[in-house]
Amino acid sequence: MSASAATAPIVVGIDGSPESAEALRWAINLARLNGASIHAVIAWENTLGFGFVPAGAHSLEEEARRTLDHTIDKVLAEESGPLPPIERFVKRGHSTPVLVEASRDAQLLVVGDRGYGGFAGLLLGHCGENCARLASCSVVIVRGGHRR
Repeated sequence: MSASAATAPIVVGIDGSPESAEALRWAINLARLNGASIHAVIAWENTLGFGFVPAGAHSLEEEARRTLDHTIDKVLAEESGPLPPIERFVKRGHSTPVLVEASRDAQLLVVGDRGYGGFAGLLLGHCGENCARLASCSVVIVRGGHRR
C-alpha cells in the first residue's frame, strides 16, 4: 500500500446486488469512525471475446454507471448523519482484477459475500474468495442481510 493507512481510501466492490449495498453500508460506518474516504468501484466487461467490441459497448459502461449510482444513492438515502466522501469508479474488466488493482492504494477492500452470477447456494462468491487471496490490503467480506 503506497498511501499511508490514515489517508488511504476504503475500496468497496459494487455490482448492484443487495450484498454489495450491505458492503457499502459497512464501509460507510467504518469510514465514519476512522475518517477515511470511500472508493466505490464497479467493473464491467464485454464477454464476447476475441477483442471484438460491439457498437453497444458504451451502453454497457453506461449501464454499469447507472447501477453504481443507483446502489450508492439508495444506501445514502437510508443513512443519517455525516457521510464520508465517496468517489465513484466505473472500470472495464472482470471484477476480481479490477478490485485487486484498486486495493493497491487502499487501507481495506470491502465486498459482499455473494453478488450476481455463480450459484446461489455457495456461501462465498468467487470474487470475494479471489479478492481475499490476491488483494494488496486486508479484505472484509460482508455477509448479506438476507438468504435466498
